[in-house]
Amino acid sequence: MSALNPLFRPRSIAVVGASASPDKAGHAMMQALDGFAGDLYPVNPRGGAILGRTALAGLGELPGPVDLAVLVVPPKAVPHTIDEAAAAGVRAAVVCAGGFGESGPEGLELQEQTVEAARRGGVRLLGPNTSGFMNPVDGVFANFMPAAAGLRPGTVGIVAQSGGVNLAIAFLLERAGIGLRLGVGLGNAVDVGFAEMLDFFADDDTTAAVGLHVEGVADGAALVAALRRVTARKPVVAFKVGRSDVGDFAKSHTGSLTGSYALTRAALAQAGAVVVDGLDEMVAAVAALRSVRLPAAPPSATGVAVLTGQAGPGLVVADALGARGVRVPELAPATLARLGELLPPLTYQRNPVDTGRPSATFPDVLRLVAAEPGIAAVGVYALDEPGVLDPVSAVEGVAGRVLYATGGPAAAVEEHRARLEKLGVPLYASPGDLAIGLAALVSDAAARAVPDAPPVTATRTLGGDLDEGRALDEDQAKALFEAQGLRTMGRRAVEDRAAAHEALDALGGPGRPVVVKVLDATVLHKSDVGGVHVGVRSHAELDAALDAIDAIDGTSGRRYLVEEQAPSGTELIVGGVRDAVFGPVVLLGLGGVGVELGSEPVLRLAPLSAERAAEMVDALPSAVLDGFRGAPPVDRAALAATLLAVSDVLTQHRDITEIDLNPVRVTARGPVVLDAVVVRTPEEENHGQHA
Repeated sequence: MSALNPLFRPRSIAVVGASASPDKAGHAMMQALDGFAGDLYPVNPRGGAILGRTALAGLGELPGPVDLAVLVVPPKAVPHTIDEAAAAGVRAAVVCAGGFGESGPEGLELQEQTVEAARRGGVRLLGPNTSGFMNPVDGVFANFMPAAAGLRPGTVGIVAQSGGVNLAIAFLLERAGIGLRLGVGLGNAVDVGFAEMLDFFADDDTTAAVGLHVEGVADGAALVAALRRVTARKPVVAFKVGRSDVGDFAKSHTGSLTGSYALTRAALAQAGAVVVDGLDEMVAAVAALRSVRLPAAPPSATGVAVLTGQAGPGLVVADALGARGVRVPELAPATLARLGELLPPLTYQRNPVDTGRPSATFPDVLRLVAAEPGIAAVGVYALDEPGVLDPVSAVEGVAGRVLYATGGPAAAVEEHRARLEKLGVPLYASPGDLAIGLAALVSDAAARAVPDAPPVTATRTLGGDLDEGRALDEDQAKALFEAQGLRTMGRRAVEDRAAAHEALDALGGPGRPVVVKVLDATVLHKSDVGGVHVGVRSHAELDAALDAIDAIDGTSGRRYLVEEQAPSGTELIVGGVRDAVFGPVVLLGLGGVGVELGSEPVLRLAPLSAERAAEMVDALPSAVLDGFRGAPPVDRAALAATLLAVSDVLTQHRDITEIDLNPVRVTARGPVVLDAVVVRTPEEENHGQHA
């Protein structure tokens, strides 16, 4: 039995602040709970009758212990009311009022008092600042919207930070003909939060799929761990709000690329969730995943077929799948030969398969396509033409691998939905939603295909002479990663001009240009201040470069780095950040002219497994992997090893907060680290950060 059963599956409920006045929130809550099959006690100091029930003057008048108290009282009354509830034997409470931590310092203090009262009394809390929850399966609607009591029961669980979004998703599901198992608005989540709800759904036999709405995350590690537990058993679809939030600009380039929006989405996906871009997409995705779940496999091994009775809608589906990176592979010659016998010769049959118009052979075509070894799922679109095609007969024998979409009279569509539901075949009303559902199946399978390394605790610091500085200079940072097996160019760190000229003689010459840089740990963006000079071949050119470096304001000691110039190649950014919410994160992005491709950085939580590092490399645009603008192809194994080195250094050293290898140039001999920044936080400032 779940510890949250008294909250979400109560046998008895007290509504504190219940009201007989139709314009009061306490009346709306009583209306929503009016059909509750257990004991329902309205509590109001004025007494009287509320919806045919006699109101109690206080919680002390309850005839015995009650599972749940719904508090519709002013915020300042909440801590005392929870004390009273605990004394009366209440086991859980929904705190609806706002004006707590979300409203400022005074509200935060009130919130802390509320949490302390609940801990003293052993009362589990939902909220505060929530509209409540809806549980159609068990007939409990502790929510301010009485109309929610009409939601149909089903198998989809919803966890939303916003009570309003919780209701919005529930009614979107209703319009799509999908029943709700339990929809919860977390509010401020001072007690019951994401992790507790995900564990509830993981253990709940009625729940087949979960929808997750995320605004912000306080404990990334707990959320990720809970997601991994539930997605191992059932699918989760997540929507993160805040696309425009790019986070605080960090010290180095890597940090500036890891906004909270992008990182949260990456963390949700890495933990196994299917990440979508809106609530409508969430509904289309859970519609598929509550009935169909493919075996774990990378996208390259998960082919999808499209079977259509009308060419135009089939093209819409195929185009949308291609935009989402879903493979729609050409069918095998033997399959094509048999399709040629079943279909008119003028239709396109390679995949998508166009039947021209559904005919008597449509079910045979569907079974033939579904039997293709490389096809994991089939999306079917066929307009409803009475007497032409019966969807149920068409999908017999292939249910569990098919998503169906149709258009036509609403009554006919609803009739098909009810019949297909019994077979476990989702029904969609548009080609676009069908494509979203198919893509969700592939994403869910891919999310389970890559194992992650177990968490580690950092036990080391940089130590030694490095303890005095906030950052390593470039020579020190490169030495750190050379010890991890990464390649750099030959170099000399020098203290004066004479040594710089000796380094030029040793490393460069007429046919061997060198790069001259300022060597100062406080200068993190050297090229921005004139601290990088390439193509230096002569002593005169060297003197000019040193003069420019000496003119930089704020540099200490005028140290220089003279380095062999690297061969040409594609430039990448490899970095790591110790995020305050999610802990260590590794980044792989495009640098140099590669930014023209417009690809977002690839972010993954560390430590990385070898499989996860390889997956990051494969996420780069194919144009880069194959050799961009004449550059050599990427050595995928060597680049994955670079990512693993960053992951290891970041996760093993508790005082490293940021790593920036920018650029890492992909050459014919493999990746070469051309610049390196390592930022650290002294131990006394780093106490309590994620390891």
